[in-house]
Amino acid sequence: MDIARHIALIDELCFRPFPAEHGPSAGGAGGPGHFVAVLESSHGLRGGDQGERAVTVEQYEKYRDGLYERLAPRWGETDPWNLQTVLLRTDEEEIPEPWAGLSARAGVAYLWEAAGTGRWVAVAVADRDEADEVRLLAVVTEQAPP
Repeated sequence: MDIARHIALIDELCFRPFPAEHGPSAGGAGGPGHFVAVLESSHGLRGGDQGERAVTVEQYEKYRDGLYERLAPRWGETDPWNLQTVLLRTDEEEIPEPWAGLSARAGVAYLWEAAGTGRWVAVAVADRDEADEVRLLAVVTEQAPP
């Protein structure tokens, strides 16, 4: 993992104009008011070996925690945000993007309001869907978390 490159991308996304339409964006996807950047992605784990998947998830969680250690001094220490509660709320209420999508893909995120940008930043490991690759994600949005 190139933590400096990931921090630089997060910084860039905190100031880059959001796309007008949903679709691919540099390193991930974007839409009105948000970016979802794939910082790291497994290859060949879709529906594959569960032991190898577990090792990859553990490694990506360490990467996520490493990003937290670099971002917390800047934006403040924060407890992990349980996305399970957000996912459960999607059955009863309209949860805006990117939060609904993130809660469907990841169980826990670190979340900050990026000082001076008007944007929120979350880092998470997307591992809920065993038919998909494991990914380390950075979400940058102007939409406050639900």
